[in-house]
Amino acid sequence: MVNEFLSGERRWLVTAVGMLGTIFAVAQPVAYRHPIPFNPPAYICYRAETPLTIDGRLDESSWKHAPRTEDFSDIEGPLKPGPSLWTEVRMLWDQQYLYIGAYLEEFDLWATLTERDAVLFQDNDFEVFIDPDGDGWYYAELEINALNTLWDLLLFNPYHLASGIPFTNNWDLRGIQTAVHLEGTLNELPDGTDSCWTVEMAIPLQALAELTTGKSLPAAGTQWRVNFSRVQWKLDVVNGVYQKTINPQTGKPYPERNWVWAPTGRIDIHRPETWGWVQFSGRIAGDGPDPFRPDPSASIQWGLWQLFYGQKEYRLRHGAYAKSLDALAAPSIEGFRPEMTVYYNGFSISAPFGPLTYRITEKGRLEKF
Repeated sequence: MVNEFLSGERRWLVTAVGMLGTIFAVAQPVAYRHPIPFNPPAYICYRAETPLTIDGRLDESSWKHAPRTEDFSDIEGPLKPGPSLWTEVRMLWDQQYLYIGAYLEEFDLWATLTERDAVLFQDNDFEVFIDPDGDGWYYAELEINALNTLWDLLLFNPYHLASGIPFTNNWDLRGIQTAVHLEGTLNELPDGTDSCWTVEMAIPLQALAELTTGKSLPAAGTQWRVNFSRVQWKLDVVNGVYQKTINPQTGKPYPERNWVWAPTGRIDIHRPETWGWVQFSGRIAGDGPDPFRPDPSASIQWGLWQLFYGQKEYRLRHGAYAKSLDALAAPSIEGFRPEMTVYYNGFSISAPFGPLTYRITEKGRLEKF
């Protein structure tokens, strides 16, 4: 989400250039250490009994049997107060699609943007982030508002690691279907009838598989890294219409709230290593539970990320990367035996686990081979 960098407290300056359909970002210093406990949520994505009709209503039997996500929280987790409105997401899949259904409680239904690939977080919106192979690079971002306007982006890497523009707007997720259903009246002043809006998506699995190293479709047991976000602006009624509430001290709208499934601990959702785990199940929704099977290498991967953060912080303080792991206070994790190579303006840290080796470099991409 680019909106995390717009307020005075944010670390990026973003300028939208409408004719080019591009957003330019100027990087500022960032913090790397994870500020909250590392505890990504997990979700079992069951199979849909039959292909779903994408009408936004979420009233088919498969949806009723699909589990809901945990309650959303502020993007900073326990560092900030929780959401004032309820949000939940359910997921299903079949051979063709990953289905996503979202319920967003809302007492003031409001949206203004109608052009595809508009900067949708300027409205209240719902957002989906999918990193199919979990390497932190080449992941999808989908945003949708209550007018069913879609913004789909392909991220090359997270903003905080970018040396240039880290995404393309010239990427349309082929074959995606979306629909929105409103319980209430859009853009009409409060009359007590607005209660929620619901979103339904059918995302082609083949298009998402193209974002994986081996262009692999999911199978039962496959796990992807996923997150969901909801952007919520504070609104007033001015001259008979909704407008964002203005902070009298700055003369600008108050910053938006960011409510998410998997908090990142900072106002930056582009930390794929902190996102939730979605496990594809071979069971039909409602045909009995399928247990989540944690990736046994997850602690090793997280250990590498901690060393990555440590190297980035070390360089901020000392102007160069640390030459030894001792300088980075490597985390104590059972079976974690990292090795590091430092070279001109970069580093590589690797650790074995079973038959595989996991590696991360200064570019922030977690690879396994």
